[in-house]
Amino acid sequence: MNALRLAGRALRLRCPNCGAGGLFSRWVRMRSHCPGCNLNLERNESGYVVGAYMFNIAASELIGVALLLAVAVATWPNPPWTLLTWGGAAFMLIAPVVFYPFAKTLFLAFDLAFRPPGQE
Repeated sequence: MNALRLAGRALRLRCPNCGAGGLFSRWVRMRSHCPGCNLNLERNESGYVVGAYMFNIAASELIGVALLLAVAVATWPNPPWTLLTWGGAAFMLIAPVVFYPFAKTLFLAFDLAFRPPGQE
């Protein structure tokens, strides 16, 4: 399956495999199976959740650092250091919660690109 299609579906919080919605019962609680294609969303692997968490943290931190650098470069030679310090700290605490569902579906899409359904 096309990796871009998988990622596009994942970014819309849809099943990367079939495109069905409704993968989350709450913002941070993913259902066990896709309502459309019945794909096991945890992929029958014990460490799968840890991989999704690490994907979430890495993405959140990279986006945060990119934003901090962009503001510093845009406002150079007098960057707002207080804003960057406190805003950066707030972003680093809030971003993983906001990005969590996207990280879960993107990690699932990444996994499906390398291990199609039935190979888990």
